Amino acid sequence: MAASLFKWFSAYLFLLSGSGDKSNYQDVGEFVHPLYVTVTEINHNAKDKTLEVSCKIFTNDFEAALEKTLHTKTDLSDPKDKKATDKSVSDYIQRHLQLKVDGKQVVIEFVGSEKETDATWSYFQVNNIATVKKLEITNSLLYETYEGEINLMHLTVSGNRKSEKLTNPERNVVFEF
Repeated sequence: MAASLFKWFSAYLFLLSGSGDKSNYQDVGEFVHPLYVTVTEINHNAKDKTLEVSCKIFTNDFEAALEKTLHTKTDLSDPKDKKATDKSVSDYIQRHLQLKVDGKQVVIEFVGSEKETDATWSYFQVNNIATVKKLEITNSLLYETYEGEINLMHLTVSGNRKSEKLTNPERNVVFEF
């Protein structure tokens, strides 16, 4: 679902790039986009007792946020030092995405990342989560870089999928099952 939504946004953004004042738009590869969107997917894997977390972020927007917070250029498409780049990605997302499961703060552990066309996927996991009745999310991804940032979140627990949207400066959402 997130992949198709992200592709829809990409097509929408491409169509919008053909006209209008582009002074406030960000260049993404071959096109310009007026919207700043991340997609976070969280799946509860009851069998493995884990939360599987994936974040999809436009690569150039992510690089801009990393540069703004780290004060150094980061090339996610062709990193010179993959280990250092992974640490930057992990640290940034862990600082801007916090989870509480049933009232208890949990730590998301970095699994890896990969580039896909114009976006970067980052993967995390939370271990020892047998059940989820309530998930509280604080999400401020890219907020320091883009005033109009939109963070879409999709959560699946026991086959039940729920979605929410946060628009900067909104940071908190609660899912209950």
